[in-house]
Amino acid sequence: MNYATIKYCDIANGEGVRTSLFVSGCRRHCPNCFNAVAWDFNYGAPFTDAVKEQIIESLAPGYINGLSLLGGEPLEPENQRALLPFIKEVKVRCPGKTIWCYTGNNLEHEVWQPGCGRCEVTDEFLQYIDVLVDGEFVQDKYDISLRFRGSSNQRIIDMNKTRAAGKIVLWQDDPIFADHKM
Repeated sequence: MNYATIKYCDIANGEGVRTSLFVSGCRRHCPNCFNAVAWDFNYGAPFTDAVKEQIIESLAPGYINGLSLLGGEPLEPENQRALLPFIKEVKVRCPGKTIWCYTGNNLEHEVWQPGCGRCEVTDEFLQYIDVLVDGEFVQDKYDISLRFRGSSNQRIIDMNKTRAAGKIVLWQDDPIFADHKM
């Protein structure tokens, strides 16, 4: 797997301060995608053991809340296969840090069911995801006021509560951000 970029101390792609890994490769090609350069699976640099170690080390400080996976598309089958051992290692070495994952796929129709976001490792992969932001970017539903997503059709799913409830449970933001007034 290749990755497009890594952002350290990122505050735009999940709750708190995070390290964000942008993987390469996406077959969706959403119009007006913010990261179309990462559609190419060969774009960027190889996701080596040294890169993985650097990311894990970046998660160590107490002020870092966790890791965010973006793309490209983390749920492309080849990316899931490459990311699974890494996120398992993150959970072992960085307990208490959350993992957010962004996908253009719809959880119910393309990830839980046979679809473009599903392969033989998907169920195990999802066990390590704390928050899943799902749904493709839709320009007509673009809303700059939304936190942690680009268009209003995208959902922020609390995967821990979803697993416990057996149905989709949306992530609840801090109430201070609910009405966009500070």
